Amino acid sequence: MVRAWRIWSLCAAVAAASALLALMLGSTALAPTDVLRLLVAPDDSAASQVLHQLRLPRIAAAFGTGALLALAGALMQVLLRNPLAEPYVLGVSGGAAVGALGAMVAGATALAVHGGAFGGALLSVALVFAVARRDLGAAANSDGTESAPRLLLAGVMLAAFWTALVTLMLATAPEARIRGMLFWLAGDLGATDAGAWPVWAALALTLAIWPFARSLNVLLRGSLAARSLGVPVAALRRLLFALASLATAIAVTTSGAVGFIGLVVPHALRLAIGNDQRVLLPACALAGGAALLLADTAARTLVAPQQLPVGIVTALIGVPSFLFLLLRRR
Repeated sequence: MVRAWRIWSLCAAVAAASALLALMLGSTALAPTDVLRLLVAPDDSAASQVLHQLRLPRIAAAFGTGALLALAGALMQVLLRNPLAEPYVLGVSGGAAVGALGAMVAGATALAVHGGAFGGALLSVALVFAVARRDLGAAANSDGTESAPRLLLAGVMLAAFWTALVTLMLATAPEARIRGMLFWLAGDLGATDAGAWPVWAALALTLAIWPFARSLNVLLRGSLAARSLGVPVAALRRLLFALASLATAIAVTTSGAVGFIGLVVPHALRLAIGNDQRVLLPACALAGGAALLLADTAARTLVAPQQLPVGIVTALIGVPSFLFLLLRRR
């Protein structure tokens, strides 16, 4: 347990440093001493308003989204017993994109866009669950080698359907709305108003799944082995699917389609600290939040005063990073 606390403390320190860097950098640069002073004693200055009204809410949304994506990726990799699985593998992001873009095409408010994204994500979850509900319980009587590919296939086919609908919407949307739609698809935290609630969602998800971490370790050895040791395999697989899908839905609703955080962060941590889910899951939440914070800071500052969609930055960093990890893996 001492090793776990050391790993979590290191991840928390990296996350705190990332948050401080995000508070300092931007169109109005702030010194570290000014940031700490204004956090403790805010005033009526322009710097204080930028800090509290713009940067703090965006930092909270970025950290919570990154934590949710990394947790969802770790859970999906256990569910499918595949270290290359990631949160969007079951078409959740595609369903959210259809819901959000449909609201944008209709000229709805920002709240309706968020509601459309969340509703589309949940619809996608429900459809995959309806198609593959037998496969989620099939592991109770087998080693799961057949059910995981079928579950993956159901998600991939649904994702292809959502992609076709998204393309249709982009082709028929008014030209004035296409830019906002493309930014949402690329992942954008510039217009989010979620505040700190993704952080609380990530904390709740971590606390909800951590008591099952020992069972997840056993499940990684195979469904038959887990069942022989008393693990309720079918119920546990359904729980993993539900929590990972809900986390992805919240993340996509907050920031749009941000990729690679749920793929690279759990994989990198697994190579660095091992595959003990009791240690890995909290570390994923902290490291995922820090990773998206750094990516969003880069998106805000690389071509300032213009801002890049954060999904572009995560893709540009995530692809070579993941290839490097694959090449180093024994």
